Amino acid sequence: MTDRPDYVEIAPAKINLALHVRGRRADGRHDLETVFAFCTDGDKLTAALADDLSLTVTGPFAAMLDDGPGNLVHRAASALAAEARVGKGVRLTLDKRLPVASGIGGGSADAAAALRLLTRLWSIDPDIAARIAPTLGSDVPACLLSMTARGSGAGDELMLVDAGVADRPVLLVNPMQALSTREVFASWNGVDGGPLGEWRAGRNDLEPPARALVPAIGDVLDWLGAQEGVELARMSGSGATCFALFDSEEARDAAAAACPPRWWHMASSLR
Repeated sequence: MTDRPDYVEIAPAKINLALHVRGRRADGRHDLETVFAFCTDGDKLTAALADDLSLTVTGPFAAMLDDGPGNLVHRAASALAAEARVGKGVRLTLDKRLPVASGIGGGSADAAAALRLLTRLWSIDPDIAARIAPTLGSDVPACLLSMTARGSGAGDELMLVDAGVADRPVLLVNPMQALSTREVFASWNGVDGGPLGEWRAGRNDLEPPARALVPAIGDVLDWLGAQEGVELARMSGSGATCFALFDSEEARDAAAAACPPRWWHMASSLR
């Protein structure tokens, strides 16, 4: 395995600065308005040339994932190879540092990292990866960009925006309780609370149903909101990870040091 840049890709953690659910779609998904932002840190995907395609998952959350064909990284690599008619193999290693099913991209970010990495490694037209991304999940197109963007439709219609958060210190905290995205959306009350304007004045419409399913989310948000230097604390995506934006790295680091040990946390900055 090598750490040459062409063989390594970070899968940045995703946060939703705001997330408005506007209604249910005929295809069973939901109409969303959101602003995606991305951390400088996340999972790490490494590649080595090989005769066939394989995936190994390591890291603190490896035990929660299958490394077979059902893994989104494996699916992304297989789809890209088939679409681009690549006859090469690759040995992929995913260092799984982010909690699974936690509202911060997870599998979508990993799949997007595989598309970016293999596009370089196999010298493929990036447009092919862009066509494959939405077939893997609604968040994969945003994660493929990994740039601040406004999402609409099912979250996969994207427009790059300047949300004023570049280099902003951020702390992610998860109460270490998995939460099913399907269950959270199924528990949404179906009420359209109105469009998303400026994200700071927005909300996360999935927070109430998520908190009902995992009350510890409320504990995390209360704790984050009480930390010195916090400018905003919100749940990301369908939870259970919450985030806080800080006015300085020092304030973020102090909060990270004080985070209860029963919770997972990651101190980072936004891209």
